Amino acid sequence: MTTATAGEAEGGRRGPRGWREAAQDALYGPGGFYRGPGAGPAGHFRTSVHASPLFARAVARLLCRVDEALGRPAVLDFVDMAAGRGELVSGVLAALPAGVAPRVRAYAVELAGRPAGLDHRIEWRAEPPEGITGLLFANEWLDNVPVDVAEVDPSGVPRLVLVREDGTERLGEPVAGAAAEWLARWWPLGAEEGLRAEIGLPRDRAWASAVGTLAQGLAVAVDYAHTATARPPFGTLTAFREGRETTPVPDGTCDLTTHVALDACAAARALPGTRLLTQRDALRALGVSGARPPLTLASTDPAGYVRALAGAGEAAELTAPGGLGDFGWLVQPVGIAGDLFASGDLLVDVSDDEEQ
Repeated sequence: MTTATAGEAEGGRRGPRGWREAAQDALYGPGGFYRGPGAGPAGHFRTSVHASPLFARAVARLLCRVDEALGRPAVLDFVDMAAGRGELVSGVLAALPAGVAPRVRAYAVELAGRPAGLDHRIEWRAEPPEGITGLLFANEWLDNVPVDVAEVDPSGVPRLVLVREDGTERLGEPVAGAAAEWLARWWPLGAEEGLRAEIGLPRDRAWASAVGTLAQGLAVAVDYAHTATARPPFGTLTAFREGRETTPVPDGTCDLTTHVALDACAAARALPGTRLLTQRDALRALGVSGARPPLTLASTDPAGYVRALAGAGEAAELTAPGGLGDFGWLVQPVGIAGDLFASGDLLVDVSDDEEQ
């Protein structure tokens, strides 16, 4: 015979606990949001990968640039972190030129099971391999690495926010230890009651670990992002279900996400040449343009004009201000030199930050 633990409430539901623990179970525990069968994340929210094949082609172009910077190695690794149902890695393989594709060793890193019919060239793993020579690409991974939430109480003290499975919140103990140090450095809260922050330390550690698997090459993280000069005063915790934003509830029925302090992630593994770009500048540097095709093409090649017009519309969505174009790209080279992006202005220069 078993008895209910102190953390359980009536009806078998868990009692209040930190958002990090609650989201970990809701997303990745048995029956969690990312463990289920079906369409996967694409059935609930739209990423750049799902918006247009232009995104995968741009990543393929970046992989080719990494290949050149590495001196065209015999084996070129491509690692797709948080691979969903393998859409990005499949698109990258399909877009690679004949001189590169045979040398590529592709990995999809994902906790959900391998989808049926996936290209046999793709190795499906729960963790990235060690000793990568090539490109590690994490599109909308870090925003789903669970973090705790802090809120300022009436006395001006940041406390952990505790949450029940039904989404009901209350304040817990004051933030302390390494979490308090992270807040002080990366997201200092004022004394105003109700100010909130997401404590990104687990993401810093996850990203540093992922970059550490690279022997030589490039690591890129793409995500909803903010930097120290523009932290949102009340945090960014939200959820998505069936294509719509909804109230965050840690019950396994929705995606739980918060924007990423990419500048903090960059400093967690300080490397020369680190850059933080907007997606708009990164994709334009990789040849994705939302410019409309010339009208003269409509008379000389009507079908080609329609295709080019559609491509321009997709490119515009990928680079749009106020949308996907505002995503941050954290770019960290490991053992390679040279600028792999032909253009693009820095959001913030993080190359000289000290390692945490």
